[in-house]
Amino acid sequence: MPKGVPNKRYTGEFKQEVVETMQREKLSHKEVARLYGITAHDRVASWERIYLEEGPEGLYIERRGRGSKGRPPKKLKPEVEEDLLAEVQRLRAENAYLKKLNALVAERVRQERKRK
Repeated sequence: MPKGVPNKRYTGEFKQEVVETMQREKLSHKEVARLYGITAHDRVASWERIYLEEGPEGLYIERRGRGSKGRPPKKLKPEVEEDLLAEVQRLRAENAYLKKLNALVAERVRQERKRK
């Protein structure tokens, strides 16, 4: 590809139309690529794979760039996860209580300053 020419991007609707036409008309990847003016028939093959694995919604996901090679996140045991969620809920309630208390104290200080 010449320098400075960006890769063509296709919308999710277009990809879905291409794959569904290919399946409905029983066309090959090369035939449907030629029909829609897509330069690389392997791109159509990858759209078909995504369509079959993830459904039509999968074609609307942006997939540029390298995939993550990091370690997958650890799965917590269900009881540990429940305990953490309960603690988060308790801390949120505590924060809300402290905010209300702080507002009441600030109001009392303002009223005392007015009296003086």
